Amino acid sequence: MSEPLSLPDNPDPTAAELIAARPFLTRDTLDGLTLEGVPLARIAAACGTPCWVYGAGVLRGRFRALRAALDAAGLTAHIHYAVKANGNLAILRVLAAEGAGADVVSGGELGRARAAGIDATGIVFSGVGKTEAELSLALAEGVGQINVESAEELDQLSAIASRLGRVAPVALRVNPDVDAGTHAKITTGRAENKFGIAWADAAEFYARAASLPGIAPVGLAVHIGSQILSAAPYRAAFTRIAELVGGLRARGLTVRVVDCGGGLGIGYRDEPTCPPTALAGAMRETLGDLGVTLALEPGRWLIGPAGVLLTKVIRVKRQGTIRPFVVLDAAMNDLVRPAMYEAWHGIVPVAAADLVRAPEIADIVGPVCETGDTFARGRALAPLAPGALVAILDAGAYGAAMSSTYNARPLAAEVLVDGDRFDVIRPRQDEAALWAGERVPEWLNG
Repeated sequence: MSEPLSLPDNPDPTAAELIAARPFLTRDTLDGLTLEGVPLARIAAACGTPCWVYGAGVLRGRFRALRAALDAAGLTAHIHYAVKANGNLAILRVLAAEGAGADVVSGGELGRARAAGIDATGIVFSGVGKTEAELSLALAEGVGQINVESAEELDQLSAIASRLGRVAPVALRVNPDVDAGTHAKITTGRAENKFGIAWADAAEFYARAASLPGIAPVGLAVHIGSQILSAAPYRAAFTRIAELVGGLRARGLTVRVVDCGGGLGIGYRDEPTCPPTALAGAMRETLGDLGVTLALEPGRWLIGPAGVLLTKVIRVKRQGTIRPFVVLDAAMNDLVRPAMYEAWHGIVPVAAADLVRAPEIADIVGPVCETGDTFARGRALAPLAPGALVAILDAGAYGAAMSSTYNARPLAAEVLVDGDRFDVIRPRQDEAALWAGERVPEWLNG
């Protein structure tokens, strides 16, 4: 017998509340949960589960809302999508058509952005550990900006640029020692984090960069973390950057660009968030009078809510008085955020009948041989039978991008919805592909 329904003092939002807060999701009385104009059950029938589903219209709408907020604040600002959040070529193509550039952190991401049609001049290359090959590629492609994070990287880039006869447009990434108030594993702007140049060294470092061959300092960059839910940390970081700009100009140095980074968070549960208008306001208040071109590198805020992980119940395991385990065919190898970050994701049924059933308390788990393969503990969810479909919400960012083939599980399919149409944008991985690139040494062949 399952544990009696006993909701906590601060209960999770219900399925109805989660759907109501996401206007691109609707509950059809016949077709059940629908994303944009397509029933998710139809996608599951055509493409199987687990399956990632993204809404192109949602993505466009969020990009336009961010663009409008920046424009309304009177800011000259470029939006560079953080490819690490979700680098599928179709996703990049949708954003490229909206005028987005790209923020990349590897040679592979640079290649993806270029393959999706994003002009090299609209690409910012970030990251603390760029290799010589990646720096050479960035210069050969002619990227618009390289965010340098250390003296060692700067010297290496100078040598490569000089050898290739190129001039590298460089922004110095500064670590402002500001706590973003987010999860410890995704904060990037504290002094103890690996990212950026220490605040105390930034001015001298910038002056040195201006003296090196093959280097053209264009400005400063800052990134303080991911899933930031308040404008206050941004305001604190941007204030420090504004002070640094003034100091550099007083020394006769040119600063034309301030790259404000990304990290704007979303409401996975029902937590208050920082709207793009508040971020734009913080940028205007602290940086708006500097006469610089601003840049922003959103990832999660754009694509996170636009995606769901569509999955099916394998079985419901009941044992004694312990609450039931609802075992899904999706697992931590598909969506690792709950296991890695203790992240909360909304989980809602797909079938119309399941959407209106009274919930019971259950643990929602995957089939991988790890106790950490758990999506939710003690979650109120409608009683579900084997074969029932559920959607894990807000899974567009750091979902498919961080998935793996652990337990020899093929990568899930990815589908793009656009209005009332949909198409597969990455087929489900064939099982034989899991070992297709492996080689057995001759001496093991007998």
